[in-house]
Amino acid sequence: MPQFGFAINVHKHTVSDATLKKFAKFAVANISDVMNRTNGTVDLRPIHKGGRILGRALTVKSPPGDNLMVHKAIDMAAPGDVIVVDAGGLQRNAIIGEIMSSHAAKRKIAGFVIDGPIRDSETISKGKFAVFARSISHRGPYKEGPGEINVPVTVDGMVVLPGDIIVGDFDGLLAIRPAEAEAIAKEVAAVEKKEKDILAQIAAGTIDRSWVDAALRAKGVLK
Repeated sequence: MPQFGFAINVHKHTVSDATLKKFAKFAVANISDVMNRTNGTVDLRPIHKGGRILGRALTVKSPPGDNLMVHKAIDMAAPGDVIVVDAGGLQRNAIIGEIMSSHAAKRKIAGFVIDGPIRDSETISKGKFAVFARSISHRGPYKEGPGEINVPVTVDGMVVLPGDIIVGDFDGLLAIRPAEAEAIAKEVAAVEKKEKDILAQIAAGTIDRSWVDAALRAKGVLK
């Protein structure tokens, strides 16, 4: 008899370590600008110390408040994977806590992204293991299923595919398709160089602000 709603799929990553490393220090805001500000999360926040996350997505679709398939995902994940959990966004029962995050860290998993609550937040907030979540709840999870692993999921409105690059900081999270990663990285590097130059001009007092009045003249506000 088929178990509807259960699926465990294997995905082979295509993003190289060299490509992944290019996103290690990029600001999410700058990546977002290059991606035309149409992607990414708003309401999922970092719980851990440091606030950054980077890795390849291993996706999980789970019922709200149930983490059976998240446990299986930990066992399947390769070092450097980010386990991305679509738990429906509901904020009742926590999906992970200290024990699961400790086990994932031991396996060198890069972190969790949870569209739902987590618990043991005080402990997690003092550690460097990356955890992004929608909220916090003391209520523990169930382990009944169903659930699916390595399928397209949605977290806070952002579609994530297995193998996507997941990058996050205090401003939010982005999912980057492997086929677009190199081109995006090249453009972000140029944006960050331009920002560095602008900050240097501000520090030196040489920043050109004539564009503000020019924009207002173009709108007919100034003559």
